[in-house]
Amino acid sequence: MRTVRSACPFDCPDTCGLLVDVRDGRAVAVRGDPEHPFSRGTLCAKMNGYERTVHSPLRLVTPLERVGAKGSGAFRPVSWDEAIERIGGRWRAILRDHGAEAVLPYSYGGTMGLVQRHAGHALFHALGASRLERTICSPAKGAGWRAVMGDTPGPDPDDVRMSDLVILWGINAAATSVHFAERAKEARRRGAEVWLVETYRTPTAALADRVLLVRPGSDGALALGIMHVLDREDLVDRDFLRESVQGFEELRSRVLPGFAPRRVETLTGLAAATVEEVARRYAAARAPFIRLGSGLSRYGNGAMTVRAITCLPAVVGAWARPGGGLLASTGTGQAFDLRLLTREDLQPKPARTVNMNRLGHALTELDRPRVMSLYVYHSNPAAVAPDRTAVLRGLAREDLFTVVHERFLTDTARWADLVLPATSSLEHDDLYGSYGTYCIQRGAAAIAPVGESRSNWEVFRALAGALGVDDPVFRQSAAELAEALLERPATLREGLDRGALDEGRAVRLHPRRGAYATPSGRIEILNPRHPHPLPTWLPTHEDSGRRALRLMTGASVWGLNSSFREREDLAGRDRGPKLLLGPADARALALGGATRVVAYNDLGEATFDLEVTERVPPGVAVAEGVYWSSQCAKGMVNTLTSQRLTDEAGGSTFYDNRVDVRAAPDPPATDGAPGKG
Repeated sequence: MRTVRSACPFDCPDTCGLLVDVRDGRAVAVRGDPEHPFSRGTLCAKMNGYERTVHSPLRLVTPLERVGAKGSGAFRPVSWDEAIERIGGRWRAILRDHGAEAVLPYSYGGTMGLVQRHAGHALFHALGASRLERTICSPAKGAGWRAVMGDTPGPDPDDVRMSDLVILWGINAAATSVHFAERAKEARRRGAEVWLVETYRTPTAALADRVLLVRPGSDGALALGIMHVLDREDLVDRDFLRESVQGFEELRSRVLPGFAPRRVETLTGLAAATVEEVARRYAAARAPFIRLGSGLSRYGNGAMTVRAITCLPAVVGAWARPGGGLLASTGTGQAFDLRLLTREDLQPKPARTVNMNRLGHALTELDRPRVMSLYVYHSNPAAVAPDRTAVLRGLAREDLFTVVHERFLTDTARWADLVLPATSSLEHDDLYGSYGTYCIQRGAAAIAPVGESRSNWEVFRALAGALGVDDPVFRQSAAELAEALLERPATLREGLDRGALDEGRAVRLHPRRGAYATPSGRIEILNPRHPHPLPTWLPTHEDSGRRALRLMTGASVWGLNSSFREREDLAGRDRGPKLLLGPADARALALGGATRVVAYNDLGEATFDLEVTERVPPGVAVAEGVYWSSQCAKGMVNTLTSQRLTDEAGGSTFYDNRVDVRAAPDPPATDGAPGKG
């Protein structure tokens, strides 16, 4: 037995430290590293038992070539040499006949390791392929923060322990940030109140002293209403505003008069008296701390919503008090010069950009040139991309050459012409940052690759050789690239304990505090460079929608998007896709004793098991998690989500959709096992 340190590779803000017990070349246990500065020895329910994912009987272990109809999942094994030769030959023909932009990469956050996540960029840039705008998660959140705070780093999440009022705003921390939830509990034990602002009572509601439910997409109106009351009752910090803030006088004269509590009640559903009480309590707190989630940025007004909320700590001077402020993201990416990996200098000429949220459009309507080859790695767009019907219509094209590099035969892999087996994070080297802590960590391979699986970087090196792309970067190993990133100086890494890092331990970065990293050096409530110089209220796409229910596509405690669906131990606790409705809506829709329902809109329909619960307010339907199609009766949640984008940054609008609901026939008996059907 030996124990190896590693890091969680999944798209989660915590980037937890792992201890991997290895016996006879197999990972036999994965547990939390008690010496990790942030996760401190605990893991979420998904990563406990990660060895079951690594050694799952469903793992792909050899390259596969399609032999049946697209989507049928019928394949035969081929060698790696055959697979690389076929991709190289097909791409050379596409480049010759259609141009390089006819090749489209598709990837996102299936692995968050810096080397493996960015592994394809250098090759695709060198080819001149279409560029992917990777904005499926929360770019509008970043845009809203930057409009006010510029490049100012977020506070250390540990600061919340000194707060006396913790506001979890639009974050289901019980599912997506369990270690911040523990810090909120610690603040509570020290006397703080914990509030939750949400659209329905998520599992995180159990952590809160108070839950404020608002209408979907109305969070920005609530923030403006709070600031209206703060100004009206002279509860603002005049000294802080004068010394550190730009534009509050303009906000109070031009915007805030339009957000009196009565109007905010109409927009948010919160009583006017509640809006006033919240504002007074926020102002009275010694050090209020807001932890801002990402879901509230996934509406047509997402960036403006985040911008309005981000102004709140400035108005009461919370930034000047230990334990006060707002955390949207830590952004440790600033600690590394990723140009060493992305190599945009290899791109021969400007190439078109395709937004990943509009993959369905790209595969079915985009031309000049048409997308003739799709290469998917560490993502599963047939399950997680919006407007699934359009995505599948594109994947079904016989003239589209699709390659999927994956660990499992996912919904996307079933539509591929070639499937390549991928390594898990325990089988390759990488370097990990974080967006919810200030920790970074190196992860060395703990075990040999399972079967014939290869890492992203190994495959792209092989493809570069097959295509004659000769640059020294493709002669470096993943470990050498990680070392190159660490050798390039960065202010955020000054004083870093390299010895501990090289031993595989997580180490803390120490961002500099002081002046605000904006062009003015002040917090910019007024941003003269922005199309909207002041924060305001923008409607969502569906504020006046004609269907009855706003659809909330929330996070699941037992899965992460479509990841972990191979785990029978987790599937048994999750029990498949459910639609949560409040009792009033269930009665109004005459669902009676129905156990299964169909949610539908103009994009399509999907079938869910029905759960009627007081957790969901009227006018809202909730579907938590993304599942494999084999675990769904008909359709999937992203059959119902649109390709529309946010107000800034081209983000997804997964939370900005409406549905109607009808009863469905009861399902036949099934064992519910993952990967079957």
